[in-house]
Order: sequence, then C-alpha cells, then structure tokens
Amino acid sequence: MTDPVAPISAHSMLLFLLQLGLLLGLALVLGRLALRLKMPAVVGELTAGALIGPSVLTHLAPGVSAWLLPHNAPQLNLLDAVGQLGVLLLVGITGMHMDLKLVRRKGKPAAWTSAGGLLVPLVLGVGLGFALPASLIPAGADRAVFALFMGVAMGVSAIPVIAKTLLEMRLLHRDIGQLIVSAAAVDDIIGWLLLSVVSALAVTGLLAGQVALSIGGLLVVLVLTSVVGRPLVNTALRLAGRSADPGPGIATAVVLLLLAAAGTHALGMEPVLGTLLCGILIGSSGHLDLARLAPLRTIVLSVLTPIYFATAGLRMDLTALREPAVLGSAVLVLLVAVVGKFTGAYLGARAGKLSHWEGLALGSGLNARGVIQVIVAIVGLRLGVLNTATYTIIVLVAIVTSLMAPPTLRHAVRRIAVTEEERLREKRFHVQ
Repeated sequence: MTDPVAPISAHSMLLFLLQLGLLLGLALVLGRLALRLKMPAVVGELTAGALIGPSVLTHLAPGVSAWLLPHNAPQLNLLDAVGQLGVLLLVGITGMHMDLKLVRRKGKPAAWTSAGGLLVPLVLGVGLGFALPASLIPAGADRAVFALFMGVAMGVSAIPVIAKTLLEMRLLHRDIGQLIVSAAAVDDIIGWLLLSVVSALAVTGLLAGQVALSIGGLLVVLVLTSVVGRPLVNTALRLAGRSADPGPGIATAVVLLLLAAAGTHALGMEPVLGTLLCGILIGSSGHLDLARLAPLRTIVLSVLTPIYFATAGLRMDLTALREPAVLGSAVLVLLVAVVGKFTGAYLGARAGKLSHWEGLALGSGLNARGVIQVIVAIVGLRLGVLNTATYTIIVLVAIVTSLMAPPTLRHAVRRIAVTEEERLREKRFHVQ
C-alpha cells in the first residue's frame, strides 16, 4: 500500500487564500475604477497585480513582498492553476459567442480587412523580433522563434474588448460594428492557430521537420474537431439539455472545454486552442441555449478572469522601463503595433471597396489588443520565449491600444452616415 500524498501545509494554504483574496479584491476595486474612468476593466485588473508585484510592493516593502509572494514554485503554481482555469473558460466563452454566420455573411469586406489587419502587423512584428536588442530575448531562446512570437503578438486583436467597446458606443448593430466584429473573429481564430504552432516550435525547436509536424498537428486538430468533436458536443449538450435545471448544462460545457484543452495540449498545441474550438462548437450546436450558461459567464468574468489578469500583472516589472534600451524598445513596439494594425486594416478595407472613413474605423476598432495580447504574452513568458522586460512591453502595448480604440473609433464613425436599414436594426434590438 502506498502512503497517501501529504495535503497542502497550513502555511501554504494561508498564503494561497491571502493571495487570492487580495488579488481579487484589488482587481475588483481597480477594475470598477477603470470603468468609471472610461477604460477597460482589464487595465485596473492588471494594475492590481502590478501594485503587489515587483513593480511596486517589492520596492516599497520587500519583506512583506517576500512573505506574501515567496519565490517558491509550488506555492505560485497554486495561483497559476486558478488563473489558467479562468483563461481557459474565458476563451471558451469567447468561442461560444463567435458568430461564424456573420463572418460568412459579410464576405469580401471582412475577409480583406481581416487579411490586411493580420498579415501587415504579423510581418512587421517578425521584422521587429529580429531587430530588437538581444537583452530582450531570454538566454537560450531561438531568435527566429522569438521573432515569430512577436509577429503573432502584433497581429492579434481582442474580441472581448472590441465587442464591449462597440456595445458601450452603441455601434454593435451598425454595419461598421458588424464588420469590425467579423474581421476580429477571423483574426483571433487564425491568431490562436498561429500561436499554437509557434508555441510548439518554442518547445521543439525551429527545424523544417518540426515546422511540418506542428502544422500537421494543427490540421489533425481541425479535422478531429469537425469529424469527432462536433457529434460528441452535440450529443453531450442534447442529453444535458433535457434537464430543466441549468446546472447539468453548465457542468457539461465546462467538462467539454477542459477535455478539449487537454486534447490540444496532449498534441503539443496550446490548451486555449482546444477551448476556443470547443466553444465555437458549443455556440453553434443549437442544443443548448447560451442564456442557460449565464451563471458560468458571471463567475468566469467576475471572479476567475480578474484573478488571471491580476496574476498577469504580478509578472510585470515596470521598473525595467528605467533602462533606456527597454524604454526605447517599448516605444518602438507600440509604434509598430499601432501603425501595422491601422495600415493593414485600412488597406484591406479599401481593397474590399469600403470608404476612407470605414477603413479608419476598422483600423481603430481592430487596434485594441487587450485580453488576447495579454494571454499571448503570458504564454510566451511560460514557454521561455519572452523575459520579464519583453513581457512587460507587450502587456503595456495591450493596455495602450485598448485605451486608444474608443476615441479614434468615435472620431471615424462620426463621418459614416447612418443608413435606414441600420436605424431599423437599432429599433429591433431596442438600442435607444
């Protein structure tokens, strides 16, 4: 008979509960403050972690910081596990609300815009990765993999931030709002696929055979999702939907998301890819009313996600910006991110026969990186592709671009005439 595994120690449990309570409490307060200041809540949530991380508390009260956040892998892994659960469910919920029918309906303009909005910053980001100083690359990391990772980080958009911004500005049901969401959905799906490939290369190395293997693994995942995943998801949700209680449906959705994450992770892909694809299957299945998942969405967005972004803030070290090389690199990365996304989306929109102001509006909306870029940055840090300084730079880009989106979008949309069809649509959706 084997001896039972010892339970978590009393001290470790105390630290874990204090860390969770403090991070969530600060994230809640600062997130609400950010909303009052017309900023995305994620800005406040990241700031919560920065306050008790190496950016502030470590310098103001090093003793308190060392006791509360000891450099102890098993202790910090407890906090990471909660955050990982939060981000997996967040990406799954995002997938559930991706309207692929809308993407197909918008057709050519959305395709051109998403292509330009992804490819131009992706190419510029790869070039940037080769140009940044060696001090921003972790020891032992491959420069080419780092460059590919920077390209993916520059190319992504953030559907949660974009959708919330459009909703608050009452633009979600206008044609331009629908185009922005459609292009962002395509960008995000392709971005997750690229992230999985680059992440696999970070682990295995940038060799021709490994590149082919990673791409082959991705194709296998996509085929399995369609051939095996869809009927399994439909069957599970149909059985769960027989109950009048929403509990079985919520539990079934979570089980499916976590198993999908485990599946892609086992194949060498990122776990979030599995939850994204599974979320899309759940959202398009028709066997479960997404309104019944409202309690899950509330817990994920109000509790687990703020903890995740607060722990992301813990890894930021804003004092690194005191170094001229890091500060100069931060300005360069921000410039490339903004110019690349604006230029790419604008050129794509014009190629899709949209007007000048529609192109600027699409560039403004897609420029918000927010949640998705923070997730990409954490993946890079975890895989050893980014160091603390580079991670801090990418998270700052996510924050700044999310703050830039509303005013620039508002300026461009004022020049776009409202059609009669849009007015009728607004009435239908009770937009006052």
